[in-house]
Amino acid sequence: MAPQRRSAPRAAEGGGAGERGRQSSPCSCNAVMLVVFPVLSAKKDRGPQEARRPWLRILGLGAGLGLAALVLWSSLGADDGVTEVLARQGEILEGRFIEVPCSEDYDGHRRFEGCTPRKCGRGITDIVITREEAKRIRSTAEKGLSLGGSDGGASILDLHSGALSVGKHFVNFYRYFGDKIQNIFSEEDFQLYRDVRQKVQLAIAHAFGINPALLHLTKPTFFSRINSTEARTVHDEYWHAHVDKVTYGSFDYTSLLYLSDYLEDFGGGRFVFMEEGANKTVEPRAGRVSFFTSGSENLHRVEKVCWGTRYAITIAFTCNPNHGIQDPAFR
Repeated sequence: MAPQRRSAPRAAEGGGAGERGRQSSPCSCNAVMLVVFPVLSAKKDRGPQEARRPWLRILGLGAGLGLAALVLWSSLGADDGVTEVLARQGEILEGRFIEVPCSEDYDGHRRFEGCTPRKCGRGITDIVITREEAKRIRSTAEKGLSLGGSDGGASILDLHSGALSVGKHFVNFYRYFGDKIQNIFSEEDFQLYRDVRQKVQLAIAHAFGINPALLHLTKPTFFSRINSTEARTVHDEYWHAHVDKVTYGSFDYTSLLYLSDYLEDFGGGRFVFMEEGANKTVEPRAGRVSFFTSGSENLHRVEKVCWGTRYAITIAFTCNPNHGIQDPAFR
């Protein structure tokens, strides 16, 4: 697994434009290296007329800066086609909600009056879960994932089913580690998990105007840890665009609770809502809850993480009680 980096990689000295580019797209910072090459080649071009030297240097520098700007512009423009940031890492949002037309994905499933989405959209809030709670629940994830971890860049821990990434496979850590689990987790860890789940459920119900009792936790609901290690199996390829309702028919409402900070704990890894010509992004912030209806109206993906480590919890809800699951219990 790649070493974890707690801060953004430094740009080359004098690369002010590169620093600004990193803030927008931390995975494209290598482009600033192109600045130095034309300047160096200009220094080697020593003609017989000394008077030309200043002009050659100026032209070389201008060409280098122009080329770097073009590369940066192209790189940024191609970065998922993001044209609008719905929530920046440095913002603290009480609540932001964008309504979008519902897709037809729900028509192929049994409808539950008062719960199945008729109002669709996406929301973000930073006041439901505190940063201290996010820090504590991240500690739970770190303890569990210390038992294993994927050989690729994406590891999961599911307290409900016991699924844990180990190498290129998954194990049931309740069976695999047995009584040792009680030396890893505590009842307080599981109680915090239940409390956080309930707060997220209430926030979703409030935003969509439904009775929270009609929402049922569904699977899979899990912690994720993502870094820049090269993918080893298809399970590590988290960056593909997908629709939750298509992937998991039980999903009606999806939420993500972020447990680490974009550009402080990791680079890349933004959440992107895919829209033709107008993608929207959410920059993770510890304690931030991003939630949305699970149909094709919210096609989405996660950018590749290019440095550091990104932690989050995916928590999903269904309107169908037959697809509901119970909160995990400390065993």
